[in-house]
Amino acid sequence: MMKGSQQQQQRPLLIPSPRTPGKEELPYTPVNASIDASIPVSSMPVKPYSDSQIEMSGDFVRNPSSQSIQSKSSSGYSIKEVSFREGSDVIVNPVVRYGSSGSNPGRYGSRGASSGGFGSSYKEIKDEDARLVYVNDPVRTNEKRFRFAGNSIRTSKYSFLTFLPRNLFEQFHRIAYIYFLVIAILNQLPQLAVFGRGASVLPLALVLFVTAVKDAYEDFRRHRSDRIENNRVASVLLNGEFGDKKWKDICVGEVVKISGNQTLPCDMVLLSTSDATGVSYVQTTNLDGESNLKTRYAKQETQAKASLLGEIGGLLIKCEKPNRNVYGFQANMEIDGKRISLGPSNIILRGCELKNTDWVIGVVVYAGKETKAMLNNAGAPSKRSRLEKHMNKEIIILSLFLVALCTVVSLSHGVWLRRHREELYLMQFYRKYDYSEPEVEKYEYYGLGMEIFFVFLMSVIVFQVMIPISLYISVELVRIGQAYFMIRDDRMFDKSTNSRFQCRALNINEDLGQIKYVFSDKTGTLTENKMEFQCASVGGVDYDNGKAISTEDGQTGYSVQVDGMVLRPKMTVKVDQDLLHLSKMKHTDEGKHLCDFLVALAACNTIVPLTVETSDSAVNLIEYQGESPDEQALVYAAASYGFMLVERSSGHIVIDIQGERPRFNVLGLHEFDSDRKRMSVIIGCPDQTVKVFVKGADTTMFKVIDKSLNLNMVKATESHLHAYSSKGLRTLVIGMREMSTSEFEQWQSSYDSASTALMGRANLLRKVANNVENNLRLLGASGIEDKLQQGVPEAIESLRTAGIKVWVLTGDKQETAISIGYSSKLLTSKMTQIVINNNSKDSCRKSLDDALQLYKKLSNVSNSNDAGHVAGTNQLALIIDGTSLVYILETELEEKLFELSSKCTAVLCCRVAPLQKAGIVALIKNRTDDMTLAIGDGANDVSMIQKADVGIGISGQEGRQAVMASDFSMGQFRFLVPLLLIHGHWNYQRISYMILYNFYRNVVLVFVLFWYVLFTGFTLTTAITDWSSMLYSIIYTSLPTIVVGILDKDLGRSTLLKYPQLYGAGQRGESYNGKLFWYTILDTLWQSITAFFIPLIAYWDSTVGVSALGDLWILAIVILVNVHLAMDVVRWYTITHIAVWGSILATFICVMVIDAWPFLPGYWAFFMIAKTKLFWVCLLGIVVAGLVPRFVVKVFVQHCKPSDIQIARVAEKFGHLQGDAETEMNPIFDLPQRTATT
Repeated sequence: MMKGSQQQQQRPLLIPSPRTPGKEELPYTPVNASIDASIPVSSMPVKPYSDSQIEMSGDFVRNPSSQSIQSKSSSGYSIKEVSFREGSDVIVNPVVRYGSSGSNPGRYGSRGASSGGFGSSYKEIKDEDARLVYVNDPVRTNEKRFRFAGNSIRTSKYSFLTFLPRNLFEQFHRIAYIYFLVIAILNQLPQLAVFGRGASVLPLALVLFVTAVKDAYEDFRRHRSDRIENNRVASVLLNGEFGDKKWKDICVGEVVKISGNQTLPCDMVLLSTSDATGVSYVQTTNLDGESNLKTRYAKQETQAKASLLGEIGGLLIKCEKPNRNVYGFQANMEIDGKRISLGPSNIILRGCELKNTDWVIGVVVYAGKETKAMLNNAGAPSKRSRLEKHMNKEIIILSLFLVALCTVVSLSHGVWLRRHREELYLMQFYRKYDYSEPEVEKYEYYGLGMEIFFVFLMSVIVFQVMIPISLYISVELVRIGQAYFMIRDDRMFDKSTNSRFQCRALNINEDLGQIKYVFSDKTGTLTENKMEFQCASVGGVDYDNGKAISTEDGQTGYSVQVDGMVLRPKMTVKVDQDLLHLSKMKHTDEGKHLCDFLVALAACNTIVPLTVETSDSAVNLIEYQGESPDEQALVYAAASYGFMLVERSSGHIVIDIQGERPRFNVLGLHEFDSDRKRMSVIIGCPDQTVKVFVKGADTTMFKVIDKSLNLNMVKATESHLHAYSSKGLRTLVIGMREMSTSEFEQWQSSYDSASTALMGRANLLRKVANNVENNLRLLGASGIEDKLQQGVPEAIESLRTAGIKVWVLTGDKQETAISIGYSSKLLTSKMTQIVINNNSKDSCRKSLDDALQLYKKLSNVSNSNDAGHVAGTNQLALIIDGTSLVYILETELEEKLFELSSKCTAVLCCRVAPLQKAGIVALIKNRTDDMTLAIGDGANDVSMIQKADVGIGISGQEGRQAVMASDFSMGQFRFLVPLLLIHGHWNYQRISYMILYNFYRNVVLVFVLFWYVLFTGFTLTTAITDWSSMLYSIIYTSLPTIVVGILDKDLGRSTLLKYPQLYGAGQRGESYNGKLFWYTILDTLWQSITAFFIPLIAYWDSTVGVSALGDLWILAIVILVNVHLAMDVVRWYTITHIAVWGSILATFICVMVIDAWPFLPGYWAFFMIAKTKLFWVCLLGIVVAGLVPRFVVKVFVQHCKPSDIQIARVAEKFGHLQGDAETEMNPIFDLPQRTATT
């Protein structure tokens, strides 16, 4: 069934290229062939179909260029809509609408687009920009001056020799690492040596080592994958026969044969296929994530030659140089003295898989790293979390603080030296002369200035721990742990696709807890993108009427019997009994009209029927494969009414029409493009007539319908379309007309001329299509339902309650988008709708001004009624179309749009192009400090996903392009609720606390060292041993912060879901801000004073040595910071106890081990001082004195001014909210507006 016709005749092939999602021009790549006009129409050679997607009224291909029809008031909703008149009171009207009512084509994209220019794929290839490929002559192709890349690929970053230098180079991109490297180098100098040389290098070396091990393991996996890939085997033409050759040895110019279900080893131009007409099918899942089949073609001129291996040589291909555009290809081929053009439909790319085709033969044009797949082998752009950016500011403050401390010490040291300058000759450490020998010698004393400078550098070394190097690696480990628990969360497991949540970027986990704006696609994101045919308008009659359109009998499905086998569509569609009855009355005018309508549904598409076996050997299913779910729904609908597409080849289709199986020749096909917004197919019918069937968006179809034929039918159909759109259905208009022989010959001549043009081919083919798509007879319209995903209304409600503004950016028409807006609870009956549809910049300016004026009047009314709570009583919803955005984005009107949209509760953008989606995100991102999140499922959402602070891809029906460009991916929109309200909240709280705690624990140690310096003549000697100073951030205090950062939960899941307002803590930055930072520094100052001065006072008159005091100080600090952490832990687990109390125990063990080595300073000091009761009393006194003030302040604040989190935590503890605790939470809609920054 999948084979082409075996008739060996020349066919005029119209071969369109694959549609590029989100592109303005859709190229066509025809074959240069001719047709004999004398051939009867019934036996006329046919043209293959394309694999394009067809636009429904929802603008499935996402590139709107025209404005939608003005919507009428919907009676289905009770909408509060307000308008105003100059000098009058506010009055209630059906809708606030700005803009004209016409349907005028406009630009699309934020900058507009020209539709008439030459696409780059159709310009003449200059010699300097060309690659010459001699078919089956790799030696000549790869001669020395033209040597091209081999097919060996390498995705690994390092080799054995380059790993160490390159990995270190990459790691030292972090400024903090360079800082610690400089510190370690300074400590190696004799004049500046403060710590042991080995001990000073240990922290940095450990961090570098751990990171290097992680990078090495990741690269090892890449090496292993590369080795497997390079050693795969393909069939290559060698000495006139095909033989096996490893992928890595394949060269440009070689001829390769690929069998069915095999993967392509390189980019190849098709020369021949197993189908006589040169058609083949590939699956590009590995390339762009699309799982549907795509069609590729071999030129008829090479189809016959390639079957004769001896004649396959002698061909020359001139193609463009390697580039990343997987949807474009520009080349031409010289064969038998003439030149023919090649396009995207003639090339199959590395990574694609051959399907439903026995074999193909092609010539390699790009290999290895020059293939399009490898050129596109890049991950999502790197993003940095907001907390990390803020953390850098605090690190700069701490650096300045460090410089200040070092300056104080060095200047004080200079004053001390000057004050004791007469004593320096004999004073220990500063003797200028050595009198121990007969000849007096000078010590290395460098003078007052240099001594001050050296002390400054030594101070930097001693106080280096002020900048917490361990914070970086701790945060990375915590993020990995957080990602693990997000991935394992069953609340975000999609059973329908058996897919879990994926963390593709580990560096922005905490940003999930601060989102203020969510920008969502509609189709496939809010909806399932599983299209289901619901209703139809045929001949001006609505076969729906708002009632159930099927009975149980109607759901059994249509089936036919062929050679004893029963064929039945894989999917059943509900049918209207009246329409089903009419389809059998072919002798009536209404029946003939319906027959044409159903033939159009079955024929005007690019669907490929596949036979699927079932458990019943007597029954087979027909599965319709295609890129567009809309087309699949229409073909299944036609099959349910007895018009079953059962066979398609490159030149004909067979439709089983209620038991009869006529064959229709596909004479030509014009695929969809974003200017025409429709597609057409020219069919040679069994009755010797030629008909052109056209389907497309209503905005363009009614321009080419001959309304004089039946004006009443046109008006009725328009009314039905509006009703369908109001229900949220995706609509499509179908028309047709018969072509005379002369018209067909004229079309064929024009087409052949356009298809052989080497420049401007797409523009010429578009004109040919426009000429044939006119004066159509209206057949009817269809309505397809794209159902909401489960839980979408509840998810949007929860997000809105959490203070998150949800904007929907869709390519659908306005009525459809508004309907989905209501069903998803994005729009409510309490909202005042502001609709902006304009065709010029001036009208857009006036509409925005009027809307802002309306907002002010509504505000005044609300102020007089309820003290100004506008958000509570007059919520605004902005609805704007893509045509208007063309004149607003990237102009001075952006500021007005931002001002208006920021006052709206919901924003719905219709008919928007992919670049406009990114422009809307930039509108908010560039003017506020609010965090943005974009979520989508298709290639048209990639720019929006990458533009937002956080990008989420939905692994849905449109492939995995969005997933591959995202930071996180999941299966359903509703998973946003647990992701943001639970994991986002936890991640933000944990990382925020962790950063502040790391600052605290390091600064407290620095202050203790500083106080000691003040009492030792500013000599920078240290009581704490070198090893204890180095191990402080590595062993003594690091593990508890990591465990708490991964596991601690300030609130439970049920509480966070029950009270979404709690999410506002992250939006307001309650857990990490400048005020908390300075409070932490003040607390640190007090704790350092208690930790240093209590032992100093206690042992002031004793004979205890400095090393013993140093052990007491380091133990006191470790106990202090760990008990401090324990006071803040909310959820205790066994591992938390082990980490906190185990770290204290580990510190005691390490101090004892260090003091047990005779060659280290402070030998046996700990064992001497630990025998005394005073030692233990000091430890207890330090902890109590250091933490009591913090405890008192904490209790006072929680009692007198509790936060939302603290209120909810009490409610959790006692099982319910006591009193008016719920009403005490910060109101979401009264949050202060952030100052816009431009």
